[in-house]
Amino acid sequence: MNSILIGKIVNIHGIKGEVKIYPYTDDIENLAKTKVIYLDKALEKKCDITCRVQKNMLLVKIKGIDTVEQAETLRDKEVYISRDSLEELEEDSYYIEDLLNLDVVDMNGNDIGILKYIFNTGANDVYEIETKEHGRIYLPAIRQVIKKVDIENKKIYVEIMKGLI
Repeated sequence: MNSILIGKIVNIHGIKGEVKIYPYTDDIENLAKTKVIYLDKALEKKCDITCRVQKNMLLVKIKGIDTVEQAETLRDKEVYISRDSLEELEEDSYYIEDLLNLDVVDMNGNDIGILKYIFNTGANDVYEIETKEHGRIYLPAIRQVIKKVDIENKKIYVEIMKGLI
């Protein structure tokens, strides 16, 4: 069974053991329908949950976590779900985990670097690319820059606008 990273436990909520999860997706409403999460990439630490949305965060009650102290031990843990439980994405939408570590190349196929991190800025995502020549560069994830994503061949094709490097 494949796992996919969906968020991180960033805080506790209330006094009954609820936790706040910062979601790594725009589709938070569908994520809130989740009934099972895992606290490890191997999908071995299964947790049955109830979930709701509040201010773009997931408030999650994990079965068996009933106190603030128990919930506090989960702070900063990454949260996964089974890839089998995901819905199909719309065209030109991708899971962050599927994009990380892809090769970034220009439209002629010349190597630029590797996608290492994705920041969500509100207006658009920003891709952090690790390059050999320029160190880390940051590219806005907009159509003018990101021309094609080829998950199968592990490549992201970009057009570097003047002034970005």
